[in-house]
Amino acid sequence: MTSPIRQFAAVATLAAFLILDLSPVPAQSPGQITSTPQGGFVIKANADLVLTNVVARNAKTGELVKGLKPSDFKIYENGKPQRIATFDFESIDKATPLNEATISGLAAGPSGSKAVVVAKPEELRNHRLIVMFFDLTSMQPEDLDRSVDAAQTFLKTKMQPADLVALVSLGDTLSVDQDFTADKDALIREVGAYNGTEGQGFTEGANANSNQVEDTTAYTPDESEYNDLNTDRELFALRTVAQSLARINEKKSLLYFSGGISRDGIENEASLRATINAAVRADLAIYSVDTRGLQAVGPLGDASTGSLRGQGAFNGGSLMNNMNQNFATQEVMATLSSDTGGKAFFDSNDFAPAFAQVQNDTSSYYAIGFHSSNSARDGKYRKLTVKIDRPGIKLEYRPGYYAPADFKHSGKEDRGQELQDQLASDLPATDIAVYMDAMYFRLNASRYYMPVSLVVPGSQIPFVKGGDKEKATLDIIGAVIDGAKRPVGRVRDTVKLNLNASLNARQKNIQYTTSFNLPPGKYEIKFVVRENQTGRMGSFIADVTLPDLKKTPLKMSSILLASQREPSKKQDPLVRSGQEYVPNISHVFRQDQHLYLLYEVYDPSREKASANEPGRSKAGVDLLSSLELIQGSTKVYETPIVEAKAINEQGRDAVGFELDVPLGGLKPGAYICQLNVIDDVAGSFAFPRFALLVRKSPDNQSAASHLTPLATTAAGGAK
Repeated sequence: MTSPIRQFAAVATLAAFLILDLSPVPAQSPGQITSTPQGGFVIKANADLVLTNVVARNAKTGELVKGLKPSDFKIYENGKPQRIATFDFESIDKATPLNEATISGLAAGPSGSKAVVVAKPEELRNHRLIVMFFDLTSMQPEDLDRSVDAAQTFLKTKMQPADLVALVSLGDTLSVDQDFTADKDALIREVGAYNGTEGQGFTEGANANSNQVEDTTAYTPDESEYNDLNTDRELFALRTVAQSLARINEKKSLLYFSGGISRDGIENEASLRATINAAVRADLAIYSVDTRGLQAVGPLGDASTGSLRGQGAFNGGSLMNNMNQNFATQEVMATLSSDTGGKAFFDSNDFAPAFAQVQNDTSSYYAIGFHSSNSARDGKYRKLTVKIDRPGIKLEYRPGYYAPADFKHSGKEDRGQELQDQLASDLPATDIAVYMDAMYFRLNASRYYMPVSLVVPGSQIPFVKGGDKEKATLDIIGAVIDGAKRPVGRVRDTVKLNLNASLNARQKNIQYTTSFNLPPGKYEIKFVVRENQTGRMGSFIADVTLPDLKKTPLKMSSILLASQREPSKKQDPLVRSGQEYVPNISHVFRQDQHLYLLYEVYDPSREKASANEPGRSKAGVDLLSSLELIQGSTKVYETPIVEAKAINEQGRDAVGFELDVPLGGLKPGAYICQLNVIDDVAGSFAFPRFALLVRKSPDNQSAASHLTPLATTAAGGAK
């Protein structure tokens, strides 16, 4: 299905070129043994510690059992015994009250102060750490009121001195509304702010009668793609909270208040797995609470749905569909709870048992850690089994965890999710070097053609030899974000490189070019490139402005510099006479190359027609252009003036200029180039400048001894 947000995006066209790598970066091959400045060696070993919390209860009375020792426990991973490396017992009975010295950051609030706990890790020992997560996007107003009332009741009557509570909500954005605190008044006040969310633009929460079976001839909107995106957003929010809590060693509990999470088949599988894995690694148990409570599922629906058509109300189809839909929205919540060691609470209007369960599970527990005997980083699920030698004791613990995974063993879904996560991350990836440049050429008064070029040094890519070929695969993902933070263009591509070994690709650059069709405005462009041998990634972010040229005296495009032109049958502003200009984004050239320039002038002023002067019987234009090369304070070269007398891009009312300058007569070094463009009719002008670096030719090639400028415009009026 085509998403509406792609209406601005032109589908990316692959253009991978090899150009000389004039500033190579040495390849860095990952290794397990590295040398030190002192001449010794450091051996890196897998030292991942697997932690699991075990609650021991009397099998008959349910009371917590204390005083157990490491020798009383046996722990197995996939049936294989593991040696216990760390053992600790935590109990709220031993909690040290946080005094005034550990509570600071007082800020004025609506009716008092907002206290935030800033305790040291050791001060959090033996405390309960509870996060209340309110998914405002999924709840009906009455469900939200019910969950807020339950939370406030718990805070007023059941919260204990050892409890530290934080508040998080998901609305338009993910928000930490209250950090961990023991201040009941501050928590009650913040929870109360969640009431009255009607009309705030949140998605309407689900209920048991949301999906009726209608007459087969009636129109039924397909909301599966929307549900997939919204579910990913909810899971991403939960994963973000889990990752932020990973630095706290104690067991954490998250009460997740939600009106259900929709899921379509295997969609969202990667997001769900990543969320569970993040929670397990952070020692975070999720307790899901379905805020819809106990629902009456009727064949005719309720007042929230329209009249039912067809035979669904009479043959059981409608009732079955409503029940299946209700169960489906609870399935993800149940999985989150069971796989993280928590519990799910469904089909009840009383939410108090959820709070009681959290307190009961975290009152006293044994924290057991071990180093897995299976060193494979395959990302597979590993089942945990904990046994105790003493009879009459029941153990509660999470059933397993996902092993760490390197790139080689990760699946297609995980790899795709990894790219999406990096694209959404504010922290850029720097494992491999990526360079990017964007230009613009006007298509009409309201649209621009924006080519974007990416360059990755070949030295950064681990090519694999196959016969006389060097092979590699690159994954590329990118997005264009407008001023309202909306994606208006996307790119997702896989580039398979299969190059002759004689090209010596490791000493060259790999260039990828794509394009977008956008209106004037300010945009943020971000691209992520991953090489698929080791999974290393690099990213590049840039702000680009496509100008509104209506009030500009001389309307010009970007100035494209190139050292290559390739045959092409495409129809876009970079293709002239069947040759496509390949942007040189580094502005580095060799003496044996040509400097090609491509640029356009839009809506040039017209001369008035005159019957008395030859050549002026029709209205025309008069544009003059030349290129100067300056080194230091001296102008070392200037091309002849090129004059254009007619529009040569008729469909776009543009004059396109093409300059071809052989560089054989230039000495190696840095230059400042000044492009002179004059509209002689209007008396307007522009003198843009840019840098240029010329390097020596290879030893086996001789450069020309003098400059032979070949400065022309495209067909249609060069003089």
